[in-house]
This record gives sequence, C-alpha cells and structure tokens, in this order.
Amino acid sequence: MNSILHQDANARVTLRDYDPTNFRLFALTRMQVDADKQKCLEALVGSVQGLGALARPEQLEPIADLIIQSMTGPWRSFHTPQHIFQVGEGGDEVEVISALFHDMVYVQVDGGINLNMMRSIAPFIREVDQQIILADDISLLADSAFKLSLSLFGFQLGQKLHPMAGQNEFLSALLAAKVLEGILPLSVIAQVVACIEATIPFRAPDASGKTCSDTLFESLRRVSQEHGFGWSDEETHALVRRAVRLSNRDVENFASEQATHFLDNTWNLIPETNHDLRRASHYTAKGYRVSLQKMEGFLNFLKAEAVFRQYGSEPSDEHFSLLLSRARRNLEIARLYLGMKLTSIAVLEALSLRIGREVSVSMMMGERPLEGQPSAGLESFLPPVEQPVASVGEVEEAVLTILEQGRTVASDYDVRNSPIATFMTKSVGFSVMRQLLVMARAFFKGEVSAEDFLASAPKTLIDSLVDAFVRLSDVRRESLLGN
Repeated sequence: MNSILHQDANARVTLRDYDPTNFRLFALTRMQVDADKQKCLEALVGSVQGLGALARPEQLEPIADLIIQSMTGPWRSFHTPQHIFQVGEGGDEVEVISALFHDMVYVQVDGGINLNMMRSIAPFIREVDQQIILADDISLLADSAFKLSLSLFGFQLGQKLHPMAGQNEFLSALLAAKVLEGILPLSVIAQVVACIEATIPFRAPDASGKTCSDTLFESLRRVSQEHGFGWSDEETHALVRRAVRLSNRDVENFASEQATHFLDNTWNLIPETNHDLRRASHYTAKGYRVSLQKMEGFLNFLKAEAVFRQYGSEPSDEHFSLLLSRARRNLEIARLYLGMKLTSIAVLEALSLRIGREVSVSMMMGERPLEGQPSAGLESFLPPVEQPVASVGEVEEAVLTILEQGRTVASDYDVRNSPIATFMTKSVGFSVMRQLLVMARAFFKGEVSAEDFLASAPKTLIDSLVDAFVRLSDVRRESLLGN
C-alpha cells in the first residue's frame, strides 16, 4: 500500500525483499530485542510506580513491546532503542517516560505509521495526498489527551502536519497521551507531552527574541488553567527547565568531545531517509552523492545556537557555553569532511558517466571488504602521495585524519575511512579541493557537463584515478577468465 497511515502491523520486511547481509534488522538478534524490551519495561515500571501510579508490570508490558517494536523498524539506524535509553538516562520519571515515547512515530524514516500505533491515534488524523492532517472535528476536543496535546504544540483542528515542523513529535506525544490514559493522571501526561514537544529540534528565536521554551511556558500555563492543574508560575518554569534538559540530551551528540563520534551518528542518520543505501552493492555513485548532499546542505545552514537551548538556569551558563563551543567545532569539521567526500564522489560520478548512467559505487571502487574475504579496491591501485600538500589549521588537520583513519564505527553501507578523498586531498590540498567542490556543485545542478567538471581538476589527479580504475578492471577481467 502507498498510504502512510496503513502499514503492516509489524512494519517488517522479508528475506525475499532485502539482502540480509546488508540490512541492519537482520543483524539484531532476538536476544537483543528481548533485552531491549526488558530494559524498556523496567524503565516504565520504575518510572510509573515512582510517580505513585498503581500500574502492574503485566499492564505495562504491551506498551514496552509497542515502544521497542517501533524503535527496531527496518529503517532505524540512529533512532533506535539505544537512543531512547540514552536520552532518558539520568532523568527523573517524567523524563524517562518522555524519552521512551519521543521518537515512536517517525513517518519519513519508517515509511508510514505502524498499524499497532495507529489504533490509538487514528481518530485524530486523516491522510490527504500522502500528507497527514489533523481531523477537523470539534467534538474531538472532548478528548482531554488530544486537547492538551493540541494546546501544548500550538496546533489547530484541520492543520496540515509537516515532518520538519513537529509532525512526528506531535504524533508521538499524542500516542503517549492515549496509551498512558488510565495509568497516569492527566497532569503528569501533560508534562510528558510538554517534554516531547521540546524535542522538536533546531528552532531559533523569533524576530522578537521569543524562544520555543518561552512559548512552551505560556502553553503550559494555559493548559494548567484549562484543566485545573493549579501549577504556579515557578512550578511551570520548572517544567520547562525539565523539558529543555531532555531536549538537550536528545541532541547531545552535537556536543561530542570527539568529532568522530559526531560523524558516527551523522552516518547512522543518513540511511534512515535514504533507503537505497541499505543495499550497499547496488547504490549508484549519484545516489550516494545525493544522500551526502542532503546532509551537507542541512549542516551548512545549521547553527549551534539552534541546536542547544537554555532556559533560566538550565543548563548553567558554563555548561551551555561548552555545549555551543563543541557543537560549533563539530559542525565546522563535519561540513568540511562532507565537502571533501562530496568532491571525491563527484569525480567518481563524472567518471562513471563514461561507462553508463546507473553505475554502482562498487563497480567504480570495488566491493566493500568483508571480514575474512579479501577484495581489491580502487585505492589499491592508486600511486603513493610522495609529497602531501600540507593542511592549514586544526580543522583541516582533523578532517584529513578522519578521512585517512576513518570514523570510529563502521556503518552498514560505507567503510569507515575515505581512501579516495584522502588521496585527492593529500595530492592537491584542501584549497584546490574547495575549488573543485564549487565546480562539483555546478555539475550536480547540470550547469556544467561531467567532462567539463573533470577538466577543471588537475590532470594528473584524474589520470591517476582513471589508471587505477583501469587496473581494477583488469584484475576483474583476469578473475573472470579464471587466471
């Protein structure tokens, strides 16, 4: 089915559809899934009982199953059970519950909404032309959970939801509110919804300087009045500080002490919305490039000030300054790293067009090496760079190190290091690579041809890559002949 609202109950794929050697889901053992469910159940039981509710473990077990089922969908590689456990780690009971629910609905990653989740939220949404719209039925406001969710998100009946403007967070919060009805008091459910609202990322202050946290404070105060919660302003400020604490943990990888850790998480995010990358032996040079382009374009416009938030004393000025400084450095390194990767894949894409229009990356570079199975790659036939062009500054040095030595963790669709980008950068230096990136962007837009783009690069560089590809082809020819 094409509908985003009607998916298979388990949202799973089969061995007929995908190659299990390249697919993360099949690397997850049944034991790991069971362990995640048990950990989730223990977190739920401890938090619910810590809030004074009388729910029994057997009452909460189906909820834990639903949470882990959603977080182990076939396309999940970053938004996994490990992520929600990390976001809740060190938090109070409301934070832990909010963390468990905050990423359950992720339409563009999962390709829809799991049927088991739809049972709880179907009355409140509809689908028109592949877009989710809130139901325009005033009688639904009699549902307290739905009404307070609307109020805390500032949404209206009949509103179109957008993936980058709170769609997934709202649906996850509404799901949490409906699932927790009868288990937790409405005042506590409102606090959970508020925490999930705060995880809508990358929101800068408006023209008047008003932040999303300021807006959340006003929404919480209004909800308190509408539902008779009786929160004082100081209590409401405390609720916002808690929500900010959770939202900062949700994006804490931006403040990783090591840039490689930040890039590891970035590489896990890329295939969640670029599903073709899951088939590592089949994706094309262009397909890989487009995936990198999306991430690079996003990071180029993202500012550290839009990543982390501060509300009153949460976090402290000193810690907030540290978060921002680390995020700025990680973003700077990631932008240059992605730029160098884009430049190298642009050259391979342009060369691949001499062969055909849908040439796979593995055709150009050789198969990804598997443990215990040696394979010849394009980098094996490149000449050594006898006199590398020196890097300038700490960021360039850091990027070259990551290109050469690799990210910390290997991904299912890519190797950790970047031998072609390393060879090119060492050969011509970052300055020339930046100039090539400008031409690469023009090539991507169709403003210059593939051959004109290649002609703009140093001839010795392109000749070395072409010679390496020819030699790799010769090895394949010999293998095919049985020599």
